[in-house]
Amino acid sequence: MTSKEAEQKIQELTEKINQHNYNYYVLDAPTISDYEFDMLLYELQDLEKQYPELVLPFSPSQRVGGEISKSFQQVTHKYPMLSLGNTYSEEEIRDFDNRIRKILGETIEYVCELKFDGVSISLIYHNGILTQAITRGDGIQGDDITTNVKTIHSIPLKLSGNDYPSDFEIRGEIFMPTKSFLKINNEREETGDQLFANPRNATSGTLKLQDSKEVAKRNLDSYMYYLPDKNLPFKYHYESLVKAKEWGFKISNYIARCKTIDDIFSFINQWDNGRQELPFDIDGVVIKVNSFQQQEELGYTAKSPRWAIAYKFKAERALTRLLSISYQVGRTGSITPVANLEPVQLAGTVVKRASLHNADIIANLDVRIGDMVYVEKGGEIIPKIVGVNLKQRDINARPIEYITNCPECGTPLIRNESEANHYCPNETKCPPQIKGKLEHFISRKAMNIDSLGEGKIEILYDNGLVYNVADLFDLTYEKLLGLEKVFESSSEKNKKISFKDKTVTNILNGIEASKKTPFHQVLYALGIRYVGETVAKKLASHYKNIDSLLNASYDELIKVDEIGDKIAKSLNDWFSIPNNIEIINRLKQHGIRMESTETKQKSSKLEGKIFVVSGVFTNFSRDEIKKMIEENGGKNSSSISSKTTFLIAGNEMGPAKLQKAKELNIQIISENDFLNLLL
Repeated sequence: MTSKEAEQKIQELTEKINQHNYNYYVLDAPTISDYEFDMLLYELQDLEKQYPELVLPFSPSQRVGGEISKSFQQVTHKYPMLSLGNTYSEEEIRDFDNRIRKILGETIEYVCELKFDGVSISLIYHNGILTQAITRGDGIQGDDITTNVKTIHSIPLKLSGNDYPSDFEIRGEIFMPTKSFLKINNEREETGDQLFANPRNATSGTLKLQDSKEVAKRNLDSYMYYLPDKNLPFKYHYESLVKAKEWGFKISNYIARCKTIDDIFSFINQWDNGRQELPFDIDGVVIKVNSFQQQEELGYTAKSPRWAIAYKFKAERALTRLLSISYQVGRTGSITPVANLEPVQLAGTVVKRASLHNADIIANLDVRIGDMVYVEKGGEIIPKIVGVNLKQRDINARPIEYITNCPECGTPLIRNESEANHYCPNETKCPPQIKGKLEHFISRKAMNIDSLGEGKIEILYDNGLVYNVADLFDLTYEKLLGLEKVFESSSEKNKKISFKDKTVTNILNGIEASKKTPFHQVLYALGIRYVGETVAKKLASHYKNIDSLLNASYDELIKVDEIGDKIAKSLNDWFSIPNNIEIINRLKQHGIRMESTETKQKSSKLEGKIFVVSGVFTNFSRDEIKKMIEENGGKNSSSISSKTTFLIAGNEMGPAKLQKAKELNIQIISENDFLNLLL
């Protein structure tokens, strides 16, 4: 294929994939299967790898992320991003309407929209191409998070049609759908990380991630709702949204034009009752004057527009009795107090339990057994106790004394000074910790032994066959055949699991196949606190084998990209336990991969040199250049610091990196200069 043919094919594939992307994520009307879509994307990525100079700025390959940013540049907003006045009162909505009618003295039409519970964003487009995405910040300036925002499929990288302004700004909300939120919290629970309280917090945390590839995995979504430039050729806000939808933006269908106050309250009541049916969180309704001319006449206060107001829904709450508190032990030893409640209807479901999080929450609420407590769904999902009806408290109720010993094994609990949770330190003898570690070890993203599961692990533990992950590799056909158990728990009621010939064979085959699991997954499978998938990959890539990692000091660990104080201390603590070293040695003996099979070093010509690779290159992709650096003993870094030896600068490199390199007197070299270093 000639360069000209490749250029034409890349253009064709880019436009086709972007259209399919719009059909799927904006219109919710896909016209091809996921497999067909993936094949088109793979074809495009393959061509772009061969011809990196032909990659288009709006290529859908940018959606997968990959760029690392140590910090986000501050950008001043062209138009301040003001906040809206909030109210929980219908009377204040009436006052708002009366005030506007009195000022204008003419017919008013409002636009009512859902108030999405996410993170505000400003998108800047030049000649139809997304050039900047800026957070609200303090309203005057925000963070440039363009790389992260490009991973969101519902935000167009290139606009449709040809009647859009050459330069304009559009604002909206980025949010995490309920399904994505539940998935990410399940994953965080697996790794012992603190759970996100609600989708809004999860969205905010995701957009601040330094690795855009991780952002891409979180499946964020968006709705656009405002074009602030009054020089655009529109008379009405609603009209501007209709046109923005034609340009390719995702605009909410949950919107209404209202001429009377009764119309407004009808919309509010519809969604106050119907919000549980939505696949994302809302926390109210926004009411805006539709006419741009009338908006200008009404003007602004120092903090908010006078032509708009937000009506906030009251969080759904229920009153029920606290019957008891039970304490759950996680696989990392973390203790979670759980309130057992008289069943109560809340937000469409029956709630029987609610998290009390930790001892501080219990003390601050001063909640007591037998109390009538108020329960809300945090972020509309997680039930939580938010208060106590003191008028109904029994005079004999006593403050709760938080447990001092593990409810499962009796070991005295510990609490680190900087942490809210108590922990059971008896990780080798505490049953739920042992079973939790085993279940984590066999999970899909770890060793992926799908022939085992929670019930089978419990049978193996109950029969004294496994107490740690290395024991799994000592299992034999004779030890397993004939084992069985009838489960009486609520989730497995009357379910019987029997280890017959086929079951045993599948288990042993699955265990044997897991010996081929890559090192980074093995590292994740070990269940070291704070070492999730991403951290495990970083550590495996940097240290290459388990021996180098276990011998690394705290000071050495925190120099690794994205490894901070908490992770470094956790690693040192875990490797200081003799039992853990014994487990590693046994896993080695069983043939488990304890070293990375990635890059093999060809020379030491770049030993001691740290490179930052940025931009688009003529002969090689960035990943290929990074691989050559590692093959010749050098190290890659995602950000420029005083320790950087060279900045390898390609075309379209960001100006911020170039400026920082100059400020720190870092040597800036070309692709050819780099190749000469290898001669």
